[in-house]
Amino acid sequence: MTRAAAPVLRSAVPSDYDAIAAVIDDWWGRPILGALPRLFLDHFHRTSLIAESPAGMAGFLIGFMSPSAADEAYIHFVGVDPGARASGVARAMYERFFDLARGNGRHVVKAITAPVNTVSQDFHRRMGFTVSEPVPGYNGPGTSLVTFARAL
Repeated sequence: MTRAAAPVLRSAVPSDYDAIAAVIDDWWGRPILGALPRLFLDHFHRTSLIAESPAGMAGFLIGFMSPSAADEAYIHFVGVDPGARASGVARAMYERFFDLARGNGRHVVKAITAPVNTVSQDFHRRMGFTVSEPVPGYNGPGTSLVTFARAL
């Protein structure tokens, strides 16, 4: 039995946005592209990652070093091809992002998700993040979000 080659991680480039936009709604099973405008790849591509496999893009991580909180880095969006889930792609991207954050003098990585996204909450716990209870009004009235924080 042959094992599939592990995806190769590389820094994103602005033109990766088109490939992400082409799959993101399918990967989520619902319209989600609006949560990831092109500006993230235009301005944060050096701290964002693409996982490539022989079959194409296996995943992406959009993250940045906070320009306002000098000790923090933030992961805005992560996607993994449904066919590559549970294969370590997300973990590999997170570990690479943690290395980028450390290399930029950051000591905390943060992220958020919707309270209904228990898969994300479980993944973040396994990755060593502290997971909050839903924070009412996090993104304005009527929106609650769960926050994540991990010390590096």
